[in-house]
Amino acid sequence: MSDGKPDSHHHECLILGAGPAGLQLGYYLQQTGRDYLILEAGDSPGSFFKRFPRHRTLISSNKVYTGYDDPEVRMRFDWNSLLSDDYGVLFKDFSKQYFPPADVLVEYLQAFARNFGLKIRYGARAERVSKDGRFRVETASGEVFTCDRLIVATGLCKPYMPPIEGIELAESYTEVSVDPADFVDQKVLVIGKGNSGFETADNLISTAAVIHVASPQPLNFAWKTHYVGHLRAVNNNFLDTYQLKTQNAVLDATIVRLSRREDGRYAVAVRYTHASEECEELIYDRIIACTGFRFDDSIFDESTRPALTINDRFPDQTSAWESVNVKDLYFAGTLTQMRDFKKATSGFIHGFRYNVRALHRILESRYHGVQWPSRVIAADPASLADSSLARINQASALWQQFGFLGDLIVVDDDGRSARYYPELPVAYVHDSDFGRSADFYLLTLEFGRVQGDPFSIKREPVPEKADRSVFLHPVLRHFNGDRLLSEHHVLENLYGEWKDDHLHVVPLHAYFTREIMDLRGALPEPAAAADLAGPLAAETLQPPAVGGEM
Repeated sequence: MSDGKPDSHHHECLILGAGPAGLQLGYYLQQTGRDYLILEAGDSPGSFFKRFPRHRTLISSNKVYTGYDDPEVRMRFDWNSLLSDDYGVLFKDFSKQYFPPADVLVEYLQAFARNFGLKIRYGARAERVSKDGRFRVETASGEVFTCDRLIVATGLCKPYMPPIEGIELAESYTEVSVDPADFVDQKVLVIGKGNSGFETADNLISTAAVIHVASPQPLNFAWKTHYVGHLRAVNNNFLDTYQLKTQNAVLDATIVRLSRREDGRYAVAVRYTHASEECEELIYDRIIACTGFRFDDSIFDESTRPALTINDRFPDQTSAWESVNVKDLYFAGTLTQMRDFKKATSGFIHGFRYNVRALHRILESRYHGVQWPSRVIAADPASLADSSLARINQASALWQQFGFLGDLIVVDDDGRSARYYPELPVAYVHDSDFGRSADFYLLTLEFGRVQGDPFSIKREPVPEKADRSVFLHPVLRHFNGDRLLSEHHVLENLYGEWKDDHLHVVPLHAYFTREIMDLRGALPEPAAAADLAGPLAAETLQPPAVGGEM
């Protein structure tokens, strides 16, 4: 499909963008035999990564040697691979570097698309999207495609420029030179304290005379917040040059105004955040705006323009990643991070790949009547606990999308059996029919709250105080409809393995025993194997039609 035109310009699903998210969704649509086509503006998958990051080193971990043989567990430490049922195309086979070059990611994405024969039309830049019953996508070459459902996976491709007077005088991260020799003996202001800002500043340390990195709020470190989009250690060498007084500085200050002086330099009016609103004018030779990216909604006409949120940087979405105002318009990839903005990992491959799998299951359920994959277990304490423990010791989705995706256990009305559903968006559970169940549990992995120095935390290593765990650990919540009945934390573990009888297993069994007794007054009779292999089995114990085995 990469060469030549498709037989028909109408498809059930059109995906805009052949980046990681577009390819991931294309894979699942292909596996289930759906009618889809990916429209890609460039000449290959992963066009964004041919330019970004500008200094060509990824900050997504590529941990090849983990000590685990289980491929599902290994995905907990693989931040670049896409999902497939056989783990047949993995990033580790393209690079062994922990922080690999961006060009290798492009090579990997090309191999993934080629290996699975994904249906992609290259050189098909969407220029106008409208809707009159069906979506209509017009490309720059004049082709017209229509579809019933449109999934936008274009990423954040337009620079976000904050509302600062004179901001047009700043050079953009997307265009500024990356050659340090172009900044010899210059005074440089970098606006923005994200990874792109510090990546840029680090690159100039050896040549620039003075570098200031500024934004109104103090630095957020990924190792403290657990949000991998905050400043990463690989980009923070600049902080030494500040604290050790080598002319550089990190400023907590609001940029009030930029203006050009007669000598060609720039005057920058700043108001300091932590200095009683002190104002000062600083002079620079260059100003670089490293203020992030935003969603480009310019291709949508009024009939399809999605509502925006978070300073108009993201399309506003429901818990099913559907536009809040345009029916059948969905989003995939880094665009979905508005649902967990600066909290979980939906802005990154190792997070949104699981969102895409969940989105596909939602689409299958809504439009094709295919139920979310599930299996039937007995609703006794041992079965509930053992099933939960098996998942938390293996599942990569719960590990990567901490607190955002969760496993759902719905207890049947008779109290003897339950359905176990993997990896649903927690918010979607509460918004959907699942959340109206009279008796259900949600299982997530979550970090505790960090107070003070994250490298000097007082721990409470006993099951009775597991709710004080700071490291990633399992949390069970018991609901009756929208009413939270109870919450149980499983004690943190250094290796992320919850297998100790005394610390993990027995307390979890005891929790389920208490919950069953409190809700029903007595433990249910154990369900016989034959009961669990009755009418439910024909529907749920076969290999799931969507997304493979749990």
